[in-house]
Amino acid sequence: MIRFFKKKQTPKYWDDHIYKVRNSKKYANFENIRFVALDTETTGFDYENDRILCIGAVAIKNNKILVSDSIEIYVKQDVFNKETVKIHGIRKDGNETKFSEEEAIIKFIDYLDDAVIVAHHTAFDINMINMALKRLKIGPIESKQLDTNYIHKKIAKTDTYKKIFSLEELCEIYNVKMHDRHTALGDALITAYLFLKQTAKYKKNNALNLLDLINTNYNLIK
Repeated sequence: MIRFFKKKQTPKYWDDHIYKVRNSKKYANFENIRFVALDTETTGFDYENDRILCIGAVAIKNNKILVSDSIEIYVKQDVFNKETVKIHGIRKDGNETKFSEEEAIIKFIDYLDDAVIVAHHTAFDINMINMALKRLKIGPIESKQLDTNYIHKKIAKTDTYKKIFSLEELCEIYNVKMHDRHTALGDALITAYLFLKQTAKYKKNNALNLLDLINTNYNLIK
């Protein structure tokens, strides 16, 4: 008996995004790549039970931070943890314009386009986004991803591979001022400045090659 399997239908915005990522011609030339520095504020650290409260991102291209090419998306809080409010300051009944999780993800995916993601401890932010995508029955993210913690370990002369650096520690090492800490867009901007400092230092002794800076050992949710 012949069985016919119906292809899984996915939303057009997701199909378009995946097509762009898989067919991008920009990755070979580092200067032509649009990077997106990313940060998420969340209700906690449990991928299954916690949720994204805010996504902040800002673009970087040709060694410049493009402040006009940035986004900050607040998400309606179906899950609320009052203990984390003192960290990120996002209240359930705050005045920010908030979107449903699906609306927020669509806005972020549209903004991301075929960019390379840059974050600090990237796996956390990507896993939170992947779980949101999973609830929408799509995903995971296929965009190439860089981690400022891993890039530092590529640069550092001492054996640092067992150490996990905080964002504060790296900012001190690379002389990056920390403004608007623990806001999604603020941390994304800090990460963008840090990334530029790191790549400037890295290219003093190495050619900037995207594949050299990618950590392939992430434990990502599929």
